[in-house]
Amino acid sequence: MKIVFTDGSASPNPGPGGFSVIDEESGEPIILGRSDRTTNIRMEGEAISAAMEAFPEVEIRTDSEFWKNVLERWARVWENNGWKKSRGPIQNLDLVKRLYLRYKKGGVEIVWVRGHVGTELNERADEWANNARERKTFKDLEIKEV
Repeated sequence: MKIVFTDGSASPNPGPGGFSVIDEESGEPIILGRSDRTTNIRMEGEAISAAMEAFPEVEIRTDSEFWKNVLERWARVWENNGWKKSRGPIQNLDLVKRLYLRYKKGGVEIVWVRGHVGTELNERADEWANNARERKTFKDLEIKEV
């Protein structure tokens, strides 16, 4: 099973954003992406989506408790309720549906890691999400526009 670290950022929030997927084995970015106008939450989700699309079996280590909860708890309830929740609309519903559809197929494990406490590859994922937001790339890696 492939192990990756993911992160996303937007600055200001909302504003330009970026995301990264870091290979646990090499410690290097393997997927980078960005958007001209987005949010931190959306970029976190896009990073997770990119990792799921790239690898049929993947352990995704993320500091986003939100996306872990969406995939493991909330999306099932929302889907059963016709993609509605009791209070207000589901934000980023298009992304929620895309992620949950892939997650349900299996082969994906989401592992929460505490952010910004010195976990090397989590810090590197944050650094490269910020770099991607600013259109700085790693070697010849293409930055995916989302």
